[in-house]
Amino acid sequence: MKTIDNKKPVLVTGATGYVAGWLVKRLLEDGLTVHAAVRDPEKEHKVHHLNGIVKNSPGSIKYFKSDLLDEGSYAEAMQGCELVFHTASPFTSEFDDPQKELIEPAVKGTANVLTQANETPGVKRVVLTSSCAAIYTDAKDVLDTPNGILTEEIWNTTASLDYQPYSYSKTLAEKKAWEINKEQNDWDLVTINPSLVMGPPLNPQATTSESFNLLKQLGDGTFKQGAPKIGIGLVDVRDVAEAHYKAGFTPSAKGRYITSAHNTNFVELGEALEPKYGDSYPVPTKALPKWLLLLIGPFLNKNLSRKFIRNNVNVEWRADNSKIKNDLNMNFRPMSETMEDSFQVLIDNNII
Repeated sequence: MKTIDNKKPVLVTGATGYVAGWLVKRLLEDGLTVHAAVRDPEKEHKVHHLNGIVKNSPGSIKYFKSDLLDEGSYAEAMQGCELVFHTASPFTSEFDDPQKELIEPAVKGTANVLTQANETPGVKRVVLTSSCAAIYTDAKDVLDTPNGILTEEIWNTTASLDYQPYSYSKTLAEKKAWEINKEQNDWDLVTINPSLVMGPPLNPQATTSESFNLLKQLGDGTFKQGAPKIGIGLVDVRDVAEAHYKAGFTPSAKGRYITSAHNTNFVELGEALEPKYGDSYPVPTKALPKWLLLLIGPFLNKNLSRKFIRNNVNVEWRADNSKIKNDLNMNFRPMSETMEDSFQVLIDNNII
């Protein structure tokens, strides 16, 4: 059990990120000093939204130039911190070389930050942003679990460099983190494992994440004939930030935490938008048949391989979120709120 002194600064890596932004906001509103480790603190458009939050908060922020692949680049930022939030990691499905663009930054970056924690006196806890992708690859994997539901005990064994390399990168990075953690006794490790994260970004210029590509497709007519009924979990970005915060400051927090609010699918995401936006936007409310997807999927989107369609379409996704509710007293927003707030950002910024 580690008690964190909130008078000490707190490090957030990848502080300009989607989840990290809301976490930084929460820390600043609580009056903490945030050490924000970012790649380009000089780029005003990257940190503009954080500077705006500081103006109206009792907390303060200091920027540090750090890079996932640059050994020792987190040393200065970590000085004096008892608590480290490691949120920085690549998240994309657009890559030419998965080893170089996904695996190496995820694994080396994690090793860099956690090795630095070993070398920095006073660090008591590291909260790592992992993913449900480190637990499963395809919705079909749920069927192979002991009780037909994903839990924190389960690890992803089906992703590889050739199939779902993003999931593979998250699995390897989290395993690396636990490996480094077990070699020492100074700091404990808590991992937050979110499912698909949606919700409004604090920096609308940063709507390039995968979840926003999907959100855009739900409103731009891509799925007007119907959406693939792909089984997924969904969680609000604001809830993911709160989960990190609680994982940092709850002395008894330990191990992995599935951070997912809803067991759902792409069609239900469309249905959640329909009451408010259905008259103005072609949001999908019906499912495309699986046989049709098997025929046309690979032409619609290179990520819709036949294997992916077989393993995820019309397959129910289920995860057990009782651990985070019990241990960290987490409550989750309703799906309609998450979907509407996200979609409205796209409308307000003329992205859709």
